[in-house]
Amino acid sequence: MRTEPVQQRSAERITLLLDAAAALIDDTGIDGVTTSAVAKRSRSSVGVVYRYFPNIQSLLRALAARNMERYLERVWEGVENSPPEAWSSFDSTLDAFIEMTRNEPGFRALRFGDVIDQRFLSPELSNNAMLARAFAEQVSRTYGFQPDDELIFHLEVAIEIASGLLTRAFQLDKNGDARFIEATRELCGSYLRTHIPLPRT
Repeated sequence: MRTEPVQQRSAERITLLLDAAAALIDDTGIDGVTTSAVAKRSRSSVGVVYRYFPNIQSLLRALAARNMERYLERVWEGVENSPPEAWSSFDSTLDAFIEMTRNEPGFRALRFGDVIDQRFLSPELSNNAMLARAFAEQVSRTYGFQPDDELIFHLEVAIEIASGLLTRAFQLDKNGDARFIEATRELCGSYLRTHIPLPRT
């Protein structure tokens, strides 16, 4: 009988703990995520939780990082299938966020950790600034130019607009208020087309 590699077992255990934390967030909110609650929900010992996460902050940070990774995977998949119109690919960023807010356990409350700290994932950059840089790289590859500070700035502005409006959209409606979602698309699309025409010359 082959022994399951230690690294694989550790990865599976971490996934189990993060899944438990995400489920707890949906059930009780972020404040309900404690070491003992995660241990009970994942059918692990408290010692196992501490082995991988020395405190709840580190566990939430890992969950926020996983949210970011899953979000960007959805975004890039959507960008590849987006129509050719300028900035239509930005809709993919909104679609991915909306889909995860509706369906990804724990995402509505935690998102990328920005509800706890705007620099939850990096001490140097806000979460939205990190997203702006990732989107700038993708847009630049799509249209064949080098990303610059102007592009990153305007993308960050659009992301801040979207973040505020989509937060409001899901504040009272778990599926998202359609009016706020549509307003987000219109405002972000109009802003980006006005300030960063594509393709750039």
